[in-house]
Amino acid sequence: MKIHLKQIPLQGLHLDGDEDCPIHDLEAEGIRCAGKLHHNIDVGITGGALWAKGSLSQPVELSCVSCLEKFVHEIEVPGFAVHIELHGPETVDLTPLIREDLLLNLPAHPHCDRDGNRVCEGKQPETVEQDAKRNLDWSALDKLKLKS
Repeated sequence: MKIHLKQIPLQGLHLDGDEDCPIHDLEAEGIRCAGKLHHNIDVGITGGALWAKGSLSQPVELSCVSCLEKFVHEIEVPGFAVHIELHGPETVDLTPLIREDLLLNLPAHPHCDRDGNRVCEGKQPETVEQDAKRNLDWSALDKLKLKS
């Protein structure tokens, strides 16, 4: 996302829209863009520096660490903020800074049931044998007679 400095008015500029995914090069790592980057950012120039603040949202396709199924996860960056000293060029590219914030908000261990909308098949259900063993563990306490 390149911003032309001469197009920013004194009161600032509001940018709301969609851009191409800035993390498309991570497909080898199992992370695939599942849509466009949505941004809602205010930018301005103060004291020889560009400031930008707002929110970012990027849908990506990840693989669950439990069941290895692919699922779509929305990377949310609600507090995107940058301050860049201006030293000459008429345009400033925010893409590397946006990319960094998106990568920092990727889940370290993605689970497909993280949002509660589905049940992960990789989690092993308890069997009757496991339930019986658990009951045997408490049987010694059942025999305990306490004075009341």
